[in-house]
Amino acid sequence: MVNFDPLFFGASDDPAAAAREKLDEVWNKLVEGGSVLMPIDQYPFSQRYGWVMDRFSVSWQLILTNPEGEPRPSILPSLMFVGDQCGNAEEAIRFYCSVFPDSRIGGIHHYPETPGPDKEGTVMFADFQLSDSWFAAMDSAQAHQFGFNEAVSLLINCEDQAEMDYFTQQMSAVPEAEQCGWIKDKFGVSWQISPIALEEMLIRGSRGQIDRVSQALFPMKRIDLAALEEVFNSAKAGD
Repeated sequence: MVNFDPLFFGASDDPAAAAREKLDEVWNKLVEGGSVLMPIDQYPFSQRYGWVMDRFSVSWQLILTNPEGEPRPSILPSLMFVGDQCGNAEEAIRFYCSVFPDSRIGGIHHYPETPGPDKEGTVMFADFQLSDSWFAAMDSAQAHQFGFNEAVSLLINCEDQAEMDYFTQQMSAVPEAEQCGWIKDKFGVSWQISPIALEEMLIRGSRGQIDRVSQALFPMKRIDLAALEEVFNSAKAGD
């Protein structure tokens, strides 16, 4: 989800027009070699909105934001609950907010009674904050040829083993999907639960240390930080 907020264009003579112009510019670049999922147009929820899949098969929702609303980041991940998961968006949002510290729901808008396949009371659009990151979520009962899979995962950078264990215990719902810190929750969303120290090892380590740490990491289901640190420290820094 990409927000084009006129407040970001306050220096121009017409911020709303500048935001709209920038939205159209980005749309034209993304649609080149891609495909339109919802035409760029005026909708009940926005004066300017479009949904496009780019040439790399990544989907983007571009929306002209109401400047009177609470500010949001320019780009935020958007989770669409389809197929067997349709109708679970609100439950997922409340679950994630119960797990992550300093979390809150921004707003939840439900589908009204409609002749279409979307069920009244399910989530038309919602956004929520987990720690310092914002996300969007929605249900869709339309016919979609996709669902959650490991092609997209959300990374949780953890300070220590205790924090990794906490998130794994709270969120992992498919034991056979656990690998190298990757987990899958009960809604099918994939997460990577990784220690910040691992990134530091891979950045400042020698070639030998990096190879040793990688070899130790690959067989792990849940990451054992102490084991990785032991391997890192035992390898020669000059290798």
